[in-house]
Order: sequence, then C-alpha cells, then structure tokens
Amino acid sequence: MVSYVNGLLYGVGGLVVAGMALLVAFQEKLVYVPVLPGLTKSYAITPARLRLTYEDVWLRSSDGVRLHAWFIKLFPECRGPTILFFQENAGNIAHRLEMVRIMLQRLQCNIFMLSYRGYGASDGYPSQQGITKDAQAALDHLSQRTDIDTSRIVVFGRSLGGAVGAVLTKNNPDKVAALILENTFTSILDMAGVLLPFLKWFIGGSCSKGPKLLNFLVRSPWSTVDVVGQIKQPILFLSGLQDEMVPPIQMQMLYAKAAAHNSQCLFVDFPTGMHMDTWLAGGDQYWRTVQEFLEQHVPVGKANKSLLTEDDTGAR
Repeated sequence: MVSYVNGLLYGVGGLVVAGMALLVAFQEKLVYVPVLPGLTKSYAITPARLRLTYEDVWLRSSDGVRLHAWFIKLFPECRGPTILFFQENAGNIAHRLEMVRIMLQRLQCNIFMLSYRGYGASDGYPSQQGITKDAQAALDHLSQRTDIDTSRIVVFGRSLGGAVGAVLTKNNPDKVAALILENTFTSILDMAGVLLPFLKWFIGGSCSKGPKLLNFLVRSPWSTVDVVGQIKQPILFLSGLQDEMVPPIQMQMLYAKAAAHNSQCLFVDFPTGMHMDTWLAGGDQYWRTVQEFLEQHVPVGKANKSLLTEDDTGAR
C-alpha cells in the first residue's frame, strides 16, 4: 500500500515537473508564432498587390522598439471610422490582407494594421508587456493624425489580438470609441489546459477551479476575462461556434463578464465559423452585424456631418 502511494506521489510530481519544464521552455512559442511553418518572416505580399492605397508607417514603442504598420484607406478622402486591427498570433499582417480588403469595401473605413514586435518587419521579441506598449504606440499615432476622425477609432482584435485590443481599450477610454472581439480566449492560463490538457490541474485563470500551482510560471497570462469587465465602451463579440482553437464557451464567458457591467455589449455567433474563417463563413450576416454595430455606436461625428453638408451644397 505504501509503495502504491509513493508511486502515485512520484507520478504526480513527475507531471508537475514536466509541466514546469514545458512552460519554461516552450510557452512563448505556443503563445506567439511570428513565422508560419515553411514561410519566411517577411511579408508575402503588400497591400499594393490587392490594389489598395496604403502608407508604410514606422513607430517607436515607449521602450524604443521599432515597429512597422500599414495604414490603408479605401480612398484618400474616406471619412468613415478608422479600425485599429490586431491580428491572431500566427503569421504576420500580410496574411490578413484578403479579409482587410473586404472589410474596407463593406465597412467603408480606414484600417491600421500593426505588426507586433518580432512580427513582420518590426524589431524585437514578443511579450505581453512589450505588445501592450506596441498597441499603445499605434493608438497614439492614430490619435495624432489629422486625416481621420479621431473620435471614431475602433479597436478590432481576433484571438490574441482580442486580448491585446481589450487591454488597450480599457486603458484608453477617451481615445477608443468601441471594441470588437472575435474568437478571443478568456486567458492564456485557461488556454494552457486546452492545448495541454494535463496542465489544467495546475494552471488556470479566474474562471478555473484548479489549484493553479504553476500560474506563476506563465509570463504572458493575457487575462482578457478580467479586463473586459472594466471596459466602458461598446463591445461587439463575434463567435465562431466551430472554433477548433479557442472553445466557444470562452467567448460566452467574456460576454457574460462584460455585460454584467456594460449595457452596450452585443454577442453574435456564427454556426459554421471556425477560428480563422468566421469572417468568411459568416457571409453577409457577419458584415451586416459589424456595420450595424458601427452605425449605432460610432456614428458620423458633427465635424464630418458639416463637411458632408458643405460638399452636398457645393455639388448642387
């Protein structure tokens, strides 16, 4: 009996040690994937390939890291909202251009695409603290531009980008008009148990009931569920019910946490949407949902209405 108990304890101890080793050695590679297997870090294409008018933007984060971004306009005098887009973790902004092309057309907006540090042409190495600074640098840049309506800046984040966008939105209530989250996780702590099931007994976020013995080892917890409850701006939740990466229940948990404190929250799910293709699988309903959300919560400002009236008068 004693030997059986000892064996059990040794087995549990071995799992803990193995879990710690995996977290220390591979966690950053699981959370951040700047380069897709078989591809290079550089951009496969630029917006010019899709005949999009764009500007190469170079920024400096507050800790001095040099960052690259694309600012894309549907047409030079576009007065629509400006969407600050934060991508998923795998690959770089070039891999999102087809979706962005459709977004421009359907939403009549401007789009700012940031390459996180370590991604695309940006310098440095990704981390939660660093990417949070990168996102702030992007927003600060947009807030200082004179060719957009800075009262209509909307943050749009998918998966990891949703975690980034939620933090930025919470920290900037006067600069961000609204937030859109798509297929975003509650936290990396919760995702650890999804990617490596045996870790759920030792790691977990605020929604987990486990002992959380190894939480201290997670360097990028990205606890979105603890952030959304503090956001005051309108939030649109877009959830693909066939998401094979982030369990859809996590999006429902994010919505529940946010809606408990914020009456301007909307949750919409798409039955055939997977992690990366909900925008495609959702079809017209997807784009109508986003468009109606923007029309309701990020309407044309007084300055733009005045310009439009002047233009109409001049045309007559």
